[in-house]
Amino acid sequence: MLQTPASFTPLFAPHPDPEPLNFIFHKGQLLVREDGPALPDAAALERMGVAPATLQPLGLLDGRYCQAGWFDLEPALPSGHAWRGLRALFGVIDEALVGVAGRAAQVAEWARTHRFCGVCGSGTVLAVGERCFKCVNCGHMAYPRISPAMMVLIHKGDSVLLAKHLQHATQRFVPLAGFLEAGESIEEAIHREVFEEVGLRVHNLRYFASQSWPFPHSLMLAFTADYLEGEIRVDTSEIAEARWFGPDDEWPERVPQMSISSVLVDAHRPPGR
Repeated sequence: MLQTPASFTPLFAPHPDPEPLNFIFHKGQLLVREDGPALPDAAALERMGVAPATLQPLGLLDGRYCQAGWFDLEPALPSGHAWRGLRALFGVIDEALVGVAGRAAQVAEWARTHRFCGVCGSGTVLAVGERCFKCVNCGHMAYPRISPAMMVLIHKGDSVLLAKHLQHATQRFVPLAGFLEAGESIEEAIHREVFEEVGLRVHNLRYFASQSWPFPHSLMLAFTADYLEGEIRVDTSEIAEARWFGPDDEWPERVPQMSISSVLVDAHRPPGR
């Protein structure tokens, strides 16, 4: 599952390292060397003219310094380098690097969009000892954006409910999911989203696991729940199809367990499915 490796230690200030791990982004894509692929080295960043002000401290991975940066305008790339979406790198580069890249993508986008204060428009500087930008004029503080979202697998006897979300990139059957609204608890969001999306009532909510998901800055909180009442009635503006999958049904094919969605489904598959 995509996650920050245990060998990673966050840092909030630059750390001296002649050969850091460089996570450089443009429009959400990561710069990689095509031989491997691997991350660009310091010489490549110098040839591209990476501005030091765009480089943000991330932390240490197995003792090696990691930093994140970005380009507003696409630069000329050194030979043998290319931009790649993070999803395209699943299973292609080292799992620990992909995990840190997910964190780097969020830090780089936060830094890119908070160079100026959202209150008074003045410049910002990194605060000391935390991942925060502080306005040099009014003192407003801006932290990285994190968007909590619920996910729930509903049980009805020996069946579970899966749905095709219209906005889902892969159009596979997956658990129900949705973002929290301001002022909501996770539990309230689950009850609301389930009723809005498929017209069902649920109870007996049980926490399963969580995952940071950098597309672009979600925190997925997965639960299971038991069916209480209602008939499936899909919200056609969000759901293409929803149905129950039981032991005798043909289940969606297994996919690599990079997302908590696939982990949640696989944990509740009947034997042989």
